[in-house]
Amino acid sequence: MNARVIHIASNTFREAVRDRVLYNLIAFALLLSGAAILVGQISIEIEKLVVINLGLTAVSLFGVVIAIFIGIGLVSKEIDRRTLYTVLSRPVRRWEFIVGKFLGLAGTLVVNTFFMAMGVFGALLYLAHHFHKADAWVLVALYFIILQFLIICALALLFSSFSSPLLSAVFAFALFVIGSFAEDLRGFATMAQGGSRWLATGAAYLVPNFSALNVISSVAHEQPIPGHLILYNTLYAALYTAMAVCGAVLIFEHRNLK
Repeated sequence: MNARVIHIASNTFREAVRDRVLYNLIAFALLLSGAAILVGQISIEIEKLVVINLGLTAVSLFGVVIAIFIGIGLVSKEIDRRTLYTVLSRPVRRWEFIVGKFLGLAGTLVVNTFFMAMGVFGALLYLAHHFHKADAWVLVALYFIILQFLIICALALLFSSFSSPLLSAVFAFALFVIGSFAEDLRGFATMAQGGSRWLATGAAYLVPNFSALNVISSVAHEQPIPGHLILYNTLYAALYTAMAVCGAVLIFEHRNLK
């Protein structure tokens, strides 16, 4: 990785960290994790299950909002401010700009997930006064959530490379919702007939399979996550993210910025 990509990534990270909306979303996610304690105390003998479910769901949802909210403006904001022309007038290639932007946002999401995860583990510690061995699976769920963020980040960057921020947000959020029901879509494809079956099958495998990355319910019930699933999800997220970033690079390389 060359110095230009690292410099763009670090600048993107600093700009994202300065965003006040970012802190508001993180604070809200932490408050929701704390509220899970109150809800869990109302429940009978399922306090831990409720805390893990609500806490991890809060991390996932608010992280997705952060990824979309910041990702859609990575390119358009630079164009509106006309700072993009200054950057590209230097010996910086367009693909370096896109890759640097992605890495900067990805680093921001990882750091934010760390702080939001502290809220979840703090709620668990408050509830049980100590950690159990099964709580380690929460880390796997958080890892899968980060993989979701990387895919969403890459998709938001892809859409922002050719569309307006509003449409980019709509496209990215729509894919997140559809991808959350990818397994159901594949099940529907097996029951469909004729051209509908091929169309549904193509759509099911084209959209990101976020349902496979959602193990919150299993972790809340202290069910172990198979090692082959961890490997599969890692490879799948890496491949899908790489394809989306490459798509953004190809579109941005041929975009007329005048």
